[in-house]
Amino acid sequence: MADFDEDNQTIEETDVENSEIEETDVETEETLEEDEKLPFAKAEVVRLMKQHLDSDKMIREQVKVEMNKFLGDVLVNVCKQLNDYPYSTVEYEMLKESTYPYRNIERINEEKIRILKHLDAIKADCDALSMDVKATLKINDKADEEEDEDDLF
Repeated sequence: MADFDEDNQTIEETDVENSEIEETDVETEETLEEDEKLPFAKAEVVRLMKQHLDSDKMIREQVKVEMNKFLGDVLVNVCKQLNDYPYSTVEYEMLKESTYPYRNIERINEEKIRILKHLDAIKADCDALSMDVKATLKINDKADEEEDEDDLF
């Protein structure tokens, strides 16, 4: 009877191990399917990310995949801009112009902040002028009313 229990336990352990292996195989297949859809080699993207991240950072799988897709989207957008040129050869100047928004994002954000501050100043000037006009019209309205009253009596 003890031998039967041991055999049963061994069979159960084997079944558990087999199911774990099958789950791992399914996960590996899913990862391979995702890798096939990615525009760049995931290892290269991860290597570049690790170069620029702090050494204590760990990167989740979803982040690796999404970064890869994002870089692919950037490439697609740049190529669309390059296709807008009527020339059959892509020149370096064309590439520089097409990648400008990505290379100069800090400068573009600084310019955006500067423009917003300038617009706020213009708005403040408009508000001040509006108050001046309203004050002037009140004075003129009162003066007109007084003249009208004098004419009546």
